[in-house]
Amino acid sequence: MTSKRSDEITLGFERAPHRALLLGTGIPRSEMGKPLIGVATSFTDLIPGHIGMRDLERFIEKGVHTGGGYSFLFGIPGVCDGIAMGHKGMHYSLATRELIADMVESIAEAHRLDGLVLLTNCDKITPGMLMAAARLNIPSIVVTAGPMLTGTGRDGRRYSFVTDTFEAMARYKAGAIDEQELTRCEEKACPGAGSCQGLFTANTMAILTETLGMSLVGCGTALAVSSHKRRLAFASGERIVDLVRNNVTPRQILTRAAFENAIRVDLALGGSSNTVLHLLSIAHEAEVEVPLELFDELSRTTPQLASMDPGGKYFMEDLDAAGGVPGVLSQLGELVLDNPTLSGPTVKEIVSGVPPVDETIIQPMSAPVRAEGGIAILRGNLAPDGAVVKQSGVSEKMMHFEGRARCFDSEEQAMAALMGSQIVAGDVVVIRYEGPKGGPGMREMLAPTATLMGLGLGDSVALVTDGRFSGGTRGPCIGHVSPEAMVGGPIALVEDGDSVRLDIPARRLELLVDEEELARRLKAWQRPAPKIGRGWLSRYAAAVTSANTGAICKAD
Repeated sequence: MTSKRSDEITLGFERAPHRALLLGTGIPRSEMGKPLIGVATSFTDLIPGHIGMRDLERFIEKGVHTGGGYSFLFGIPGVCDGIAMGHKGMHYSLATRELIADMVESIAEAHRLDGLVLLTNCDKITPGMLMAAARLNIPSIVVTAGPMLTGTGRDGRRYSFVTDTFEAMARYKAGAIDEQELTRCEEKACPGAGSCQGLFTANTMAILTETLGMSLVGCGTALAVSSHKRRLAFASGERIVDLVRNNVTPRQILTRAAFENAIRVDLALGGSSNTVLHLLSIAHEAEVEVPLELFDELSRTTPQLASMDPGGKYFMEDLDAAGGVPGVLSQLGELVLDNPTLSGPTVKEIVSGVPPVDETIIQPMSAPVRAEGGIAILRGNLAPDGAVVKQSGVSEKMMHFEGRARCFDSEEQAMAALMGSQIVAGDVVVIRYEGPKGGPGMREMLAPTATLMGLGLGDSVALVTDGRFSGGTRGPCIGHVSPEAMVGGPIALVEDGDSVRLDIPARRLELLVDEEELARRLKAWQRPAPKIGRGWLSRYAAAVTSANTGAICKAD
């Protein structure tokens, strides 16, 4: 290593003021010539997935210093989607992805850091950090803090967040459980530190981060409370110094092959539909072309190999024990492309060393859970630019469905109708003006989807929205409808009583209204006033693009 970024603040007589300030932080002069490593930590007391990060920070620091670097911690904010759900707070969740990327960029550039360890866990924080790594293209490694253990009951039942809170709420409303059981669910659903136990967005993104090659082998599934996670944190701190010395940067890792592997693993596990948004945005920052249609092309040739909660029966602790990400890659076999990783060995080299996989959990290609992958991209006159469905969570009965539209211009209106027993079998709930611009922030709507399931309507009612869903969503729920209503997309023109046809195998989403009538409605349509007209979200709404692009922000 001949020169470093940090030389700009440590070398030469003209940098005496810079060195004085660095000395003011307590750094010994003897350490100033070593690689300066920023540890971007999203620790907070507000999120279960992040409360254990103080421990991991210590091990990352130990690793950096053992490797011959000097570490500096700096803070990055996080939003808990579960706590932000169902009120104004959810407008901010997706938007924070952009803030996080911008903040990491700002600190790394302003202080000329040589490398970054990105300590993250939950939904928008991990993709935000990956976006920053791809944008900066300086040596970076990601440490995801790990999934939460399931809660346990006396009868051996395992409790988890979505099923035993959001869906339990609806079951209580329907009289299927009593208040005592509801309270028990609350107390058992989140037993400690870690990201929520199923294959929701946080855990899917942790898995895809490892698949992309941006975290060490095993990091994507290692449990939050495990000594294994501590060792991975230490090893990541040590590894970043090597990456700086050898100038290994994210864009050497984040190739088209890396993204194809990540999409394949996502599809094989039936992961969160939010990963479509996030992989597209990371690819944009890495300057790699990943079109929306690629998800569907790969889905048709990638079988679903695991039955993961929320649509299935297994949790992250099961997947980790069964073989984790390397086990999934091993089962996918020849579908996996070779690519470098930050761990050192290539993807194929990692796969070659995988021990026997537990095939009760990660099933073989010859006996998949489903013939196709977990995500499908739908098109039609209701979604000309595409829509996303997590088909792994849809029952066979609802793969084809035609129903009458019930239109709502906000999540709150739809929830009131659901809780008021106004939605009945044969309805298609249409929730609009919840897209990136219209929301603003493309709110995640777990409450309506979980309520549908909890009320027993999952096999008789579909939901269509220009907003998005939690990774915990299951059932016939179609999101990311593009163009969104706020820009005059066809979803803005749907009226109560219109017929809507869903055909997932054919990848179609159709509004059964003739083109002449739709043209008349579009001519009469008027864009509503923004729901939020001040502050950060008004600026976000002006810059954000459609969901089919990954909801990225553009200055123009």
